[in-house]
Amino acid sequence: MPQSPLDLTEAFIQLGTIRHDETPLDAVLDRIVTLTRASIPGATEVSVTLVHGSTASTAAHTGELALRFDQWQYEQGRGPCLDAATTGTVLVVTDMAAESRWPEWARLAYGAGAGSSMSIGLPIQEAVVGSLNVYGAQPKAFDEVTEAAQTFADHAAVALANAHLYENAATLAEQMQAAMHSRAVIEQAKGIIMGQRRCTPDEAFRILATVSQKSNRKVREVAEALVRQVTTAGVAPRQGARRDG
Repeated sequence: MPQSPLDLTEAFIQLGTIRHDETPLDAVLDRIVTLTRASIPGATEVSVTLVHGSTASTAAHTGELALRFDQWQYEQGRGPCLDAATTGTVLVVTDMAAESRWPEWARLAYGAGAGSSMSIGLPIQEAVVGSLNVYGAQPKAFDEVTEAAQTFADHAAVALANAHLYENAATLAEQMQAAMHSRAVIEQAKGIIMGQRRCTPDEAFRILATVSQKSNRKVREVAEALVRQVTTAGVAPRQGARRDG
């Protein structure tokens, strides 16, 4: 078996040291395909397919050929990368010229320079599955490295799952922060209106909502504008109902 340009152990270490608070999901995907091509003997092009429901897309790829090999499968609705993603298995095409399971795709891939391929299922989340796709220029390029590639893919799946979890958590935190800010500024605006109009909190909110509808702006935007106007004028916003004796 030919020596791997990058030791698999080193590739595992590099995957394991990804800091998800500093590395966005796209960068994690790019790191995976780059490490795969560097550590799997015979790999000339690599891609990652992600499947959300019935929609498949190439999330990362090392070159345009890898993208083309994937897209031909999406257009036909079948192929090793799709089948590996949905079944979670390893599918190897030993010789593109003799492939019978996906003959039309194999014919196109062979004509573009692929001699063999290996697609490994990546269980990422309940709603997201994928596959790590490795393309080789020669037939039988992966016959002796399938087990090693699957081990690498297992590590890659963990890295991807963690990246997805972190991204989802970060998005949720941003949404919550935005919601809290929105609520705070609306309450502040209600306090201003209550002080100016001598009205109840519900009446103040209805005033904001009416302005929102008439101006075709969000209630939060109307509230921010009011708070900004009062603050700029040098009048301190009043919170809650009047406390006059």
